[in-house]
Amino acid sequence: MIAPKVFGDDRGFFLESYNRRSMASLGVDFDFVQDNHSRSAKGVLRGLHYQIRQPQGKLVRVVAGEVFDVAVDLRRASPTFGHWVGMTLSSENKRMAWVPPGFAHGFYVTSDYAEVLYKATDYYAPEHERSLLWNDAAIGIEWPLSGGEPLLSEKDSTGALLSAAEVYA
Repeated sequence: MIAPKVFGDDRGFFLESYNRRSMASLGVDFDFVQDNHSRSAKGVLRGLHYQIRQPQGKLVRVVAGEVFDVAVDLRRASPTFGHWVGMTLSSENKRMAWVPPGFAHGFYVTSDYAEVLYKATDYYAPEHERSLLWNDAAIGIEWPLSGGEPLLSEKDSTGALLSAAEVYA
């Protein structure tokens, strides 16, 4: 999680959403090649997505609303392989998540809607995109679901179990 310096007064606020030097000092020293922006309704779960080739690192922030953001380590040689981390990102807390290459990423919208912006370290390559099943018991993500099943795309509802997923070496 990255908490930017926010300068605010009665007029509003200012923050640097990206500064290469500042990010490099935090270990996020990558060239970003693509920016993405999504808007989703309450109860939508997007993910868990990753690209098996051309893996993308993602710097994620919410500019409207709130999401529960999740990353899952898919690097087989990592001591945290298969582990997940989750955090609340919102337009109010202005926090950002760094999701390194080699991780699956997803989020669940907890507000009426949410707009999510993220910078990516590699281009979107649909032929290499994979989806990990959002509710795989072997991973055990504790999604803060509010009343019933989340709203999913077809590809997200048929994602792979960790035990059968293509992962990184």
